[in-house]
Amino acid sequence: MKYHKLIPGETIGTYVMGSSVTEADILQMAQQLAMSRLSKGQALTEPRHVFSHLQTLLQYHEYEVFALLLLDTKHRVICFRELFRGTLDSSSIYPREVMKIALEHNAAALILVHNYPSGNPEPSQADRTLTTTLRNALNMVGIRILDHVVVGIEGCVSFAERGYL
Repeated sequence: MKYHKLIPGETIGTYVMGSSVTEADILQMAQQLAMSRLSKGQALTEPRHVFSHLQTLLQYHEYEVFALLLLDTKHRVICFRELFRGTLDSSSIYPREVMKIALEHNAAALILVHNYPSGNPEPSQADRTLTTTLRNALNMVGIRILDHVVVGIEGCVSFAERGYL
């Protein structure tokens, strides 16, 4: 992995590269920036920014990934955790493992996240059933699911925005 020095630009939030970069370098830097925006202590105040960061992290995987964005009582990030990896079109999710990770991190709330390698983020009935199962299990120990975001190259679909939660 090459390291490229980013030099702060004249305008806040802009950077100048110290050397030429490849497309792969740019994608890697975008993923690093997205991960830093979802790092411990970050407050999640703009859903569209969160969706953008999640899309940057997951849209190019060639297999399904199920992840958790674990949050504290003020909805600040505790951590982002990839939990399960699957195949091109499926992933096995185990509610026991989701609960175990949430409790280990003392999370007060979660955002469930998974990608569709096909690119179309339209949730399936299985996604809705899983969300209900996880919501019921986590409610028993006082952990709320704030959203379930399905990521694809074509965008993100939020269960909360669709009224599924």
